[in-house]
Formats: sequence, structure tokens, C-alpha cells
Amino acid sequence: MALATSTSSYDLKNAVSSNRLRGLWRMMTGFRLKYLGATLSLALAATSKTVTYLLLRHYVDDVLGQGESAGTLLLIALGFVGLALFEGTFTFLSGRLAAQTAEGVVLRLRNYLFDHIQRLSFTYHDHSQTGELVQRSTSDVDALRRFFADQAIGVGRIVLLFAINLTVLLNLNWKLALFSVIVVPLIVLISVFFFKRVSKAYESYQEQEATLSSTLQENLSGVRVVKAFARQAYERDRFETDNWEKFQRGRQLLMMHSLYWPVTDILCGLQMLAGFFVGALMAINGTITVGTYMAYTGMVIWIIWPMRNLGRLIVQMSTGMVSYGRVTEIIEEEREPLTAGTYSPNGDLRGELVFQDVCFEYDSSSPVLKEISFRCEPGQALALLGSTGSGKTSLVNLLPRFYEYTGGSLTLDGVELSAYPREYLRQQIGIVEQEPFLFSRTIRENITYGVGRDVSQAEIEAAARAAAIHDVIATFPDGYDTLVGEKGVTLSGGQKQRVVIARTLLSDPRILILDDATSSVDAGTEGAIRAALEGLMQGRTTFIIAHRIQSVMIADLILVLDKGQIVQKGTHQELLAQPGIYREIYDLQTRIDIELEREVASVAL
Repeated sequence: MALATSTSSYDLKNAVSSNRLRGLWRMMTGFRLKYLGATLSLALAATSKTVTYLLLRHYVDDVLGQGESAGTLLLIALGFVGLALFEGTFTFLSGRLAAQTAEGVVLRLRNYLFDHIQRLSFTYHDHSQTGELVQRSTSDVDALRRFFADQAIGVGRIVLLFAINLTVLLNLNWKLALFSVIVVPLIVLISVFFFKRVSKAYESYQEQEATLSSTLQENLSGVRVVKAFARQAYERDRFETDNWEKFQRGRQLLMMHSLYWPVTDILCGLQMLAGFFVGALMAINGTITVGTYMAYTGMVIWIIWPMRNLGRLIVQMSTGMVSYGRVTEIIEEEREPLTAGTYSPNGDLRGELVFQDVCFEYDSSSPVLKEISFRCEPGQALALLGSTGSGKTSLVNLLPRFYEYTGGSLTLDGVELSAYPREYLRQQIGIVEQEPFLFSRTIRENITYGVGRDVSQAEIEAAARAAAIHDVIATFPDGYDTLVGEKGVTLSGGQKQRVVIARTLLSDPRILILDDATSSVDAGTEGAIRAALEGLMQGRTTFIIAHRIQSVMIADLILVLDKGQIVQKGTHQELLAQPGIYREIYDLQTRIDIELEREVASVAL
């Protein structure tokens, strides 16, 4: 836990750069010494390999056939063994340090991304697909891990091998050395050519993989709807279409890789054959010694084949570059400032709210709320009634500052709402939604979720009793330690709703928002939930969103909304006494209830 905390303290926004290589280097802040240690270890390992070939040259030219003693031969043998151990040790050390760098950077990146995504605004999440965010937080982060663990350090190894071996060859015979690297510039040019095309192909592939992930995530989340409407075949065809597109883009990506390999293999093979041939002729003619030729055949391999692998790594590095860009697109998004505010409240809220000509719109679109004006006294219950899309939920979403109103004035206890820190507001506001969400944890953890203190069992049970759910929980074999499934799927709709009410009760909010909290349950469960809600509302400023008159008639003030405007305002009795939408809804629902009662009575007879 301490490691996770320390790795999340670094602000990765510092790593964002239009130059992706520079950005990746910045991302290694705190791990650069280890990375440089890995590079230094590679240099030592590469040097020992070159020294091995020089020792071989010495043995062939100066020792072999000179009748040296057994002691000299033993020293030569020990030299080869020692160099092999030296190379192996520093190769291992380099790999270890590179792995620590990669895993450390990625550990910090994952922690940061998870925290950052949670702190982004509701507006950002409204426009982002869950599957896309999951894809970038997993697949793209893993591509960065491979970049740091293998590709970046691999490039360093290749460059060092090339530089050290070429330097030694130049000292042995500069003409042969230069002849042996004729093909290298051509390989680099081919690698750059493929790098640009692979980058585009990989980015396209990742985008389609994100689309496929979104399709899968959405389908699994809505599996009950799919089964209920027998749409398995339709969803299968939809998935196959997205999967086929991913296949096509993946095939194009692999085609780029498969074209690169034979071209570079042929060039490298021809270069090595030509070098061996020319070197052999020079050894036969006496231009170079046999020992020099044998050393050359070893060192030229560590010049040509690493350069061929350099091209491969350059092409593969394109995936890390693309993934860096996709990840930093999220990192660049501005966080929602939870603690920022010009007003520092002391204690709890009273709950007095005054809307004065409040307007709101999403992303400069047509207004969702237009000149909303009303006053809500502390402890009052205010109901919002209207058709779907009339602006009810948008209005209450302004209170915890999920969204910012774009016009007018909205004060809370006499202070402009925008002056309050968001974190404080959300601690003071409890929300019971139409579709309650529970985590895949125990009932106890779900009830205590959001309470920033240790909670006793007695407090948990008191909240559950007030929400009329304690007796149900007591029937479970594990009681409050019962694990609920994903989104609380192992509980009924009414049970989930009452667990959420218990959670809200335990947090003791001063302002309560009931967003159609009884619309998705049966009549019997609705009565139990309504009784629990009435207890929850005591002493709290409450906003009730509902479609049924029976749910809003207890409110001190009822607002009827239509197309983002208040068209009627008053108590239940006042609104019944005047013509308008409220009276029409009341008459319609009353007529339906009467007809239903008659039908039930006739069936009973």
C-alpha cells in the first residue's frame, strides 16, 4: 500500500509533450538512474563480448602453434570463462534494472490513470465510452511497459554493440570495417519508412480494439436485456462485424511487419556474405591475420544483425509511441477541482436554496433549463414533476455541482453555489437514484460506502432498520457480510434500493435528492420504500423527482417543468385547483387507478 501511494504522488501531466520521445523520457522521472544503470550494464556486457573476440584473435595469432605452456592455455581458457561470466552478470543486471524501471513507471502510470479518470468531470464521462477508457488503461499501458522493458533498452544495447564493435574493427582494418556497414544506412531508411506506416496501422488497430471492447462491455452489462428480448443473434452479428473490422486492421498491421522482415533479412545476409568473402580474401592475401579474420567474423555479426533488430525495434517502438499519445490524451484532460472554492463553510448546511433566473445548457447546445426561479426553505420537501426530457434531473444535478449553471444565480444558505468546494457539497448531499448502484462487495461495505469514519455495527443496523432492510439481511446466511453480485444483481430491485437508502441515511446528508426512487419496484415494495424515504426526509431539504402524483403530493412545493421551464408552481391542493399539466396528469392517473381497481375486483369475483 505504501508503494502504491508513493508512486501516485508524481503528477504525470509533466510528462505530456508533443515530442513523444521527450515525453517518454519525462515519464521515467524517478527511475532514470535505474535506466542509466541498465544502459551502463549493457555497455559493460557489450564490451566484454568484443573483448572475447579480441582474446580469440590473440589466441589464434600469438598463442596457437607457438608451443606455449599449459599455464598459458589455462589462463586463456579462464579468460574466456571469466568474460562469459562478466557478460552474463551484466546482461542479467541490465535486464533486472530495465524491468524495475518498466514495472515502476507502469505501476505509477496505472495508479495515476485510475485516480485521474475518477476525478474527471461528468461532462468528460458523458462523451467517453467505458470500453475506450478500459482499453487505454490496460492495453495501451501494457504497450508502454513493453517499450520501457524491451524496446527502449534494446535500442541502447544495439547502439552500444554497433559502436563498440565498429570502433574495434576500424582499429583492426578500417577498409574492411567500412565495407561491412554499407547496408546499415539503407536498413535505417527502410525502418523509418515502415515506422511511419506501422504507427498509423497500429493506431487504427487500437481504435478498433477499443470499439470492440466497448461493444463487449456494453453487451455484458446489458446481458439480461439481450436475453429478455432474445437478441443474442443480433448482438452476435454486431460483435462479429466489429471483430471482422479488427481482424482486417490487424492483418494490415501484421502485413507491414511481414514485409519488413524478408527485406532486411536479405540485405543483412548479403552484407554478411560479402564481408566474409572479402575478409577471407584479405586473410589469404596476408592483408589481415587469421586471428583478425576470426575476430572479424564474430564482431561483424554483432554489427549487422543488431542493426537489423534495430529496425525491428524502431518499427515496434511505434506501438509505444502511439500508446503514449492515447494515454496522454486522458492525462491532458483537466480534473474536476473538488476542493477549490472561494467560500470555506463551517459545519453543516441549513439547506436554504434560492434559484434566480438559472439557465443551463450542455456544451453550448440548446438550453436545457431556462430562467428557473424558486425558493426552498431549510427542511422543506420540493417535488419536480414533468415529462421525460423536461429538465428535472438536470436541475438537481446542479446542486452537487456535477454540472455548472450557465446563467442566473443559485445560492445555498445565502452563498453562491459556485463558491462552495465540490467535495464539501457532495458530503452534504445524498442521492437516491432511480437505478441504484451497488458494488461487488459485502452489504456492510455498500452501506458504509462514502462514510469517512469508522462505523459501528449498531449504527449500520440502525440505518438498515430505518431503511426497512435489516430483517431481510438477517435472513441471509452471512448477514451483513453477504457478497452481492456485480451492480448488486443478487438482490431484488427493492432490496437494492433500500440498501442505498441505508447508505444515504448513514452518511447523514443535509440535502436529499430522490430521483424517481420508487419507479422500478412493485406496489408493495414501493410502500415500504416510501415509508423509509419519509423517515429519511425528516429535517432535510429534499428534492423529489417522480412521475406519479402520489409520490409528490406530500411535498411543500411542487414545480411542474416542461421543456426546461417552470410552467406551474404550488402545493398539491393549489395545483389541483387550477387547469394545467398537473391537473391533467392527476386526472389521468386517477382514472387509470380506478379502472385497475375495477378490473381487479371483477377478477376477484
